Amino acid sequence: MKIIYQTVINTLLFMAIARVAPSIFFLSNFSTALIAGFILVLLNLTIKPILHIISFPITLITFGLFSIVVNALTLEIVAWLIPGFVFTSFGAAMLMSIIMSIANWFVGYHVFRRY
Repeated sequence: MKIIYQTVINTLLFMAIARVAPSIFFLSNFSTALIAGFILVLLNLTIKPILHIISFPITLITFGLFSIVVNALTLEIVAWLIPGFVFTSFGAAMLMSIIMSIANWFVGYHVFRRY
């Protein structure tokens, strides 16, 4: 069930960010956003933990800021896999990573919080 929630949240975030910032991020349509949201959830479950383990020393040195780069790499992998899901640069992917991290924290904390 959590995979479905995360897919829906990622899909809505992709659509909103593509609408607000079309100069840094291009999304062709809703189905592309849905597929990208699902692929991102799968990558977050499989590849992202491996990337975090490999990058642990540099993440420790940078006090956790390197995790933004790991998140941006994950988004770039999604963009590489799905046509119609394009970032203008790696910096745009990093900005998207920051925005999505904040939004996911906000939604997770305020909407899906368990008492």
